[in-house]
Amino acid sequence: MSLSNPALPCPVSSLEAYVQAVSAMPMLTVEREVELAQRLRDTQDLNAARDLVLSHLRLVVSVARNYLGYGLPQADLIQEGNIGLMKAVRRFDPTRGVRLASFAIHWIKAEIHEYILRNWRLVKVATTKAQRKLFFNLRSLKADTGTLSPNEVAAVAKKLDVRESDVVEMEQRLQGHDIALDPTPEEGEERTGPIAYLADPGEGPADVVERSQLELRRSAGLANALASLDPRARRIVEARWLQEGEARTLHELADEFGVSAERIRQIEAKALQKMRSSLAEAR
Repeated sequence: MSLSNPALPCPVSSLEAYVQAVSAMPMLTVEREVELAQRLRDTQDLNAARDLVLSHLRLVVSVARNYLGYGLPQADLIQEGNIGLMKAVRRFDPTRGVRLASFAIHWIKAEIHEYILRNWRLVKVATTKAQRKLFFNLRSLKADTGTLSPNEVAAVAKKLDVRESDVVEMEQRLQGHDIALDPTPEEGEERTGPIAYLADPGEGPADVVERSQLELRRSAGLANALASLDPRARRIVEARWLQEGEARTLHELADEFGVSAERIRQIEAKALQKMRSSLAEAR
C-alpha cells in the first residue's frame, strides 16, 4: 500500500491521538520497502524517505515504551527515537537483505539512550562504555530493590563483561538522588541546603572587585590630599606616616628643618587636619 497520502493528523491533539494515528499507518511489504529505499539511495527522493519513516513510527513508540521506568516524558522519548529512525532511514542499504525495522532499532535505541543519559540526572551518571551498559541493564538484572551481595555483583560483572568495581559504582549512582544546592523551603519550614556549607568563606569575585575599587579611590584621594600641602608639610607627613620602615621622629625632622620639635608637631597636626578635610570632600 502506498503512503503518498497518509492519514496522519498534523498536529495531533495529544500523545494518545498520536499513538493511535501511527498505529493506523499501513506497513510496507518487503518489495515496497526495497523500492522506496532504492529510490532514496539512488535519487535522494524525499517522498520515499518520508514513506519509510512514517511506516515505522509505530516501531519507535514500541521501543520508547520500554524506557518509561526512567521517569522521563514518553513524548520526549518518542521524539528522540524518531530522530534515530530518520538517521537509520538515511543509512539504510536495501541490498543487504535486512528489513529496515531490524536495522533501525539500533539507531532508535541509541538516540533514546543518549537522551536518557543527558536528562536522567543533573550530573551525568554514565560516560564510559561499561557504565552505559550497566546503566541500561543493572536494574533488570537485580532480583529485588536491595543492595547487591558480593556474589550477585560477581555474577552481573561476568554476564555484562565489566569489572566488579564498575558494578558497585553504578549501583551506588543509581541509588543516589539529585539534591538542590539551594532548596526552596516549604511553607512553615526552614531548610538548609548544601549551598550553606559549601560556600567559600573567602572573598567572592564581587568582593574582590569592590575592595580593589575602594583601594584605588583611597589611593587617589590620598594623593590629592598630599598634593594640597606645601612641600614642608608634605615631607613631614610622609616621613611620619607614609614612608616604609621606621618613621622619623619629631626631633629628627626638627634638626632637618632647623626648627623646634614643637613646631614640627604643629605643622604635622595642621597638615593632617587639612588632609582629613580634603578626603571628606572627596567622599
